[in-house]
Amino acid sequence: MLNGILKDPRKSLEEMAISIQNGDELALNELLATYKPFIKKTISTVCQHYIEESDDEFSIGLLAFYEAIKKYDFKRGSSLLAFAKVIIQRKIIDYIRSNSKYKNLSTPFDINDYAPNSTIELMENNLSISVYYLKQDEKNRREEITRFQELLSSYKLSFDDLIKHSPKHEDARRNAFQVANVIAKDKDILEQLTANKKIPMKKLEKKVNVSRKTLEINRKYIIAVSLILAGDFLYLKEYIKGRIEE
Repeated sequence: MLNGILKDPRKSLEEMAISIQNGDELALNELLATYKPFIKKTISTVCQHYIEESDDEFSIGLLAFYEAIKKYDFKRGSSLLAFAKVIIQRKIIDYIRSNSKYKNLSTPFDINDYAPNSTIELMENNLSISVYYLKQDEKNRREEITRFQELLSSYKLSFDDLIKHSPKHEDARRNAFQVANVIAKDKDILEQLTANKKIPMKKLEKKVNVSRKTLEINRKYIIAVSLILAGDFLYLKEYIKGRIEE
């Protein structure tokens, strides 16, 4: 594993990227030196021949790797290497298209046989940063929903309960959200909820100005939202907030 040869094994590649974004030049030099083989391999795959460090292509790839580090967004939970590969490929493709020595380049990157708006442009679009992050977001969202469904099943609830039992009126939905927020932030109530799989109503009633009847009516929604707010559910939190602000 490349990560294993970094000087500070306690830091992941992504954590080192964040340090570099914050101005850590030592980490930058270390990372560039460590990942030269990865950069060379990525470039060679596109160019269809071995790349030396003295080649222009390597310089372009090195700068592209640095650009990837600077643009990497750790909040999206994506792999820096996968993202860097995208950026390096795009930069090398741009270089190939502008350099006559590649006029006879064969597949998979034969750039001279394509008319405008054809395969090469589609390939470049697929490698764009925005498309990369969009695909990553879709993947992360699906994984997050799966995790949440598994969590809900332990409470004998389903994802549909979050939708079906969502209060219809804005005020009621906002109040239920506030109750869920109280649960998520109250360590004692949250621990009892997670341990017993049900809301400790007596304790909750002392914390909120909501009737027992209303709490019971919105129980499923409150539990589901509480679990989202208390857990690592980035996309679902945005969904819930969107529902509250409707």
